[in-house]
Amino acid sequence: MELRRVAATVALSCSVLILTSCLARQRAIPRIKSSATPNLLSADKAALLKILESEIDLINSLSATVDMVPALGSVNKGKITEYKDFLAYIRYRKPENIRIIGLYPVVRNTAFDMVANGTEFHLYLPSKNQFIVGRNEPALTPSPNKLENLRPGVFLDALFIRPPGPKQTAFPVNLTDEDNAVYILHILDTGADGQPRVVRDVWFDRLNLQIVRQTMFDASGDILTDVRYSGWKNHDGIPFPRVIDINCPKDEYGVVITLEKVDINKPIAADKFSLQQPEGTVLRVLGSEPGAPAATTDSGASRKKDTN
Repeated sequence: MELRRVAATVALSCSVLILTSCLARQRAIPRIKSSATPNLLSADKAALLKILESEIDLINSLSATVDMVPALGSVNKGKITEYKDFLAYIRYRKPENIRIIGLYPVVRNTAFDMVANGTEFHLYLPSKNQFIVGRNEPALTPSPNKLENLRPGVFLDALFIRPPGPKQTAFPVNLTDEDNAVYILHILDTGADGQPRVVRDVWFDRLNLQIVRQTMFDASGDILTDVRYSGWKNHDGIPFPRVIDINCPKDEYGVVITLEKVDINKPIAADKFSLQQPEGTVLRVLGSEPGAPAATTDSGASRKKDTN
């Protein structure tokens, strides 16, 4: 009897030890898919806003030679078609002047020339002999012709990540789990109904507090633009990403920009942001109302090649 009692006690003790061992087993949690244990940085709202403000304060102008890979389609529709990469030149001058000139591969003829001053944009398409004029904000009803949905303001917002506006507010969220280690700064504005809504999210990697993603939303909460950033590098002490992956799901186009050469804060003349309609091209004025047709006119008999 005593022997059975001792055996039962030993068995119970072993069970407790085994159970305790199972409960106390440590499990390493991999962060952002890294085998090494990273040292995560901490930042509050003020620190994250300072990162956004510093880029706007430091960059007055930018000239860049880039490689661009355009794509048409949408993840929502399950099909994205990428096209051959082409060389492009980007010029920017504070506050909202931007010009992008794209060249076809190999032959290096102009594929498009696009300029914006903040409210209106001009787009020259030599292959279609068209000169397109429109408002810089996205059209209320996207055009079936994806090229007509292209807006310089999308590139401007993607290249230069702005802090919240004067009437906007922001609050950070710490998203740190098995797969992520980021701060997400939600930027809010007041909607047409008087209620606050998220208009933009900026994602900061907690390994280095560099910006890795920016998402912009419409009034319904759908994504207008989703931008991913990588390869941050200092140019004379000013950080700038090397790869900028832009996706516009509602307008069904995207482009990956890889910077090959960058000059920051070197003077750029005002005439570099002027794009006049070449003679002999067809003028298309894009309407902003749903279903509004684009006005079309002919600018003249002769066609002048734009070499700027």
